[in-house]
Amino acid sequence: MSGPWCGGARSLPVAGFGSLAECLRAAAPDFVVTAVPRAANPRVIAEAVELGLPVLAETPPANDLDGLRTLAAGKSGLVQVAEQYLLMPSHAARLAAVRSGIIGTPTQVQVSSTQQYHAMCLIRGLLGVGHDEPAVVRAVRTVAPLLNPLDRGGWTGNTEPEPAVTTIATLDFGAGRSAVYDFTSNQTRNLLRFRRLLVRGTHGELHDNAIVHMPAPETIARTELVRRQSGHDLDLNGFDTETITLDGEVVYRNPYVGQRFNDDEVATATLLDAMAAWVRGDGPPPYPLIEGAQDQRLALAVEEAAESGREVKTTA
Repeated sequence: MSGPWCGGARSLPVAGFGSLAECLRAAAPDFVVTAVPRAANPRVIAEAVELGLPVLAETPPANDLDGLRTLAAGKSGLVQVAEQYLLMPSHAARLAAVRSGIIGTPTQVQVSSTQQYHAMCLIRGLLGVGHDEPAVVRAVRTVAPLLNPLDRGGWTGNTEPEPAVTTIATLDFGAGRSAVYDFTSNQTRNLLRFRRLLVRGTHGELHDNAIVHMPAPETIARTELVRRQSGHDLDLNGFDTETITLDGEVVYRNPYVGQRFNDDEVATATLLDAMAAWVRGDGPPPYPLIEGAQDQRLALAVEEAAESGREVKTTA
């Protein structure tokens, strides 16, 4: 495949086309998934939209605020964003638990696991903050040594700590809703840092997989989100996630049991199926452009606040 938005020709076990127009003539796809460098993403999205082709756009849909506004001003109804984090089994179960009302109305989310727009998706989703709601953002950065044993390429072989940047931000959405963003460079892959997720509510709190709440007067209870993972010990069904339960009730059921997908693969497959259903008119839009754009807008605000040392106020 080659073209103005491709890095060059390479051999692939699938059909290749020199342009989207050529692809449309030859293959008539139902939709296109953009998996290109961040800087190229807006051009590919715009080209597909001009051809009338629905798009599932890689995250983030644009690199900067001007790019986001340009995309949003176009025919954005054809564009969905490939934001999968709330579709991961563990996060989907947490979201279901929060929405069940077990901790009351959520008032604060703290995320220390993933970067930028992905974290903003978790924050907004768990808090119930819409894409059109403003935020006040404050942020700081610190640098400290950290061993980096794993990265995108796998084991690094590093034996000495290197400087790692930690960004900590607070986001105030008003109406008593707030968030704390805490991310250290490469934290998504550096297993020497725990992943942490906290949701505080009016009647309790969710911390990773544990929930403390008040089910009756003068009664404090603690319960857990429990994953049914087959394949351990003498469970011969094969290694797979089956369900996640809360007090015996299923809050998440894996639709791909038997495929042995990891959590990210489950989320990606769920997103692709949802995109296909939406294109056919059989389901809701999986993650509209305006939602992905707002996640990136908040991520950019965190970076701006950390770099400038000043408070940043966002608008829709």
